[in-house]
Amino acid sequence: MVDKYDIERCDFIFAHEDIINKVNEQMPEEETLYDLAELYKIFGDTTRIKILYVLFEAEMCVCDIAQLLNMSQSAISHQLRVLKQAQLVKFRREGKTVFYSLADNHVRTIINQGMEHIME
Repeated sequence: MVDKYDIERCDFIFAHEDIINKVNEQMPEEETLYDLAELYKIFGDTTRIKILYVLFEAEMCVCDIAQLLNMSQSAISHQLRVLKQAQLVKFRREGKTVFYSLADNHVRTIINQGMEHIME
């Protein structure tokens, strides 16, 4: 009987040392990888994705987003706070009203590429 660990084990310590060295040189710092993983966690919430998609289409205030998504203003505000901290949305004041929009074209690209990927 063959143990599953015997099948998965490499017979060489550095079978392709040149490839390993090349990849290792290109590997970002651990902190950078952590930050990237944290960014993608933000996209792991359906409510935040809905808000980003809404803001993909138009700049909006909390009241309008809440009405559009049929959610409370406090729930939307909470999620917008998370999105602001992740630098995915920005805001501007007009009198007493605060309008939210996507932070930059990188966010648009992430959303577009995600949609393209799942629609394939």
